[in-house]
Formats: sequence, structure tokens, C-alpha cells
Amino acid sequence: MSDTRWLSVDEIAAHLGVGKETIYAWIEKRDLPAHKVGRFWKFQKEDVDNWVKSGKAAEEDKKI
Repeated sequence: MSDTRWLSVDEIAAHLGVGKETIYAWIEKRDLPAHKVGRFWKFQKEDVDNWVKSGKAAEEDKKI
């Protein structure tokens, strides 16, 4: 059975080895797959891993 538990910002930040501020920035600017549950952001590890593998975590911010 796969791990389908929803992860918190702290847990996904630790999984990726980045700070919470980076997670919030990626949600806003790079479409990190996240779901708002009440006032909390929740993540599926598999969705986030696929997002990282797609290269979106490495993209540079586009300036207008």
C-alpha cells in the first residue's frame, strides 16, 4: 500500500531539505502542488516528488 498521508509544510520542507519560506514561495510562484485545508497547506509526497522531477523546482523566476 502506498503512503497517501497528507504532509504538512514542515514535513514537506524537511523531505525536500529546504525552509518553510521556500515552500510558501514555490506554492505562489512555481505551482508546487499543494492543497489548502482550512488555514493549513497539505501535500501528497508523490505529487511533490513528481513536481521536483519535472524540473519546476529548478526554474528561475521570470522577470517581467
